[in-house]
Amino acid sequence: MDVPALDQLFLFLVSLAANAFSALAGGGAGLIQFPLLIFLGLPFGVALATHKIATVFLGLGAALRHGRGRHLERRYILLLLLAGVPGVALGGAAILHVPERTATLVLGVLTMGLGIYSLFSPRLGLVHAPRNLEGRGVAIGAAGLFVIGFMNGSLSSGSGLFLTLWLIRYFGLDYSRAVAYTMVIGGLFWNGTGAAVLGVLGEVAWDWLPALLLGSVLGGYLGSHLALAKGNRWIKRAFEAATILVGLKLLL
Repeated sequence: MDVPALDQLFLFLVSLAANAFSALAGGGAGLIQFPLLIFLGLPFGVALATHKIATVFLGLGAALRHGRGRHLERRYILLLLLAGVPGVALGGAAILHVPERTATLVLGVLTMGLGIYSLFSPRLGLVHAPRNLEGRGVAIGAAGLFVIGFMNGSLSSGSGLFLTLWLIRYFGLDYSRAVAYTMVIGGLFWNGTGAAVLGVLGEVAWDWLPALLLGSVLGGYLGSHLALAKGNRWIKRAFEAATILVGLKLLL
């Protein structure tokens, strides 16, 4: 499906805004970008595969900014890759067999719950205090990452927000560090795996991608820059807004 130049500009601007917000909040690009693709005429499966590929470039833009700092540690990177990527691959294959509306409703309720939990936990994610990195604790944490990875591969919105809160609540990271891992590792490697699976099993609207990719890279960089500049309290508020908006969108 060819996209006229004016529509490409529109896609770029929407993608830029959605991905900048996502990079600041720790997820939520699918709140705007994915339903827009459906509204403009793409079937659900094609829109999902196209959106997944675009979000890989969100991770690239975030990596260009976060890579200049020292927020990323090898132990968390390996844990996210080893536990999360297999879940993403399974989720991407399973989405073709899951009732879409049921999964969407459950995800909407859970996603809103994340924002409400953060709102009523005023100190959550403001202090960096790593924990659960040995023995039974790391095994439970890895299981949680696998489940969130499955969600990332199978659903269009919200999985990045779950990853951000899991890193904060269970592993003790602050918001700025958790968002950095979500955007860089989740964005590049988790979304890359999901995009590859969906690209093989489904169909991609390649003509739609140039504007989406440019918006994703620039939005990821700008949002990550703002997150680093403003600090944990700004990110926490953006996260709470994103989770409640994504939850409402999924329910309605």
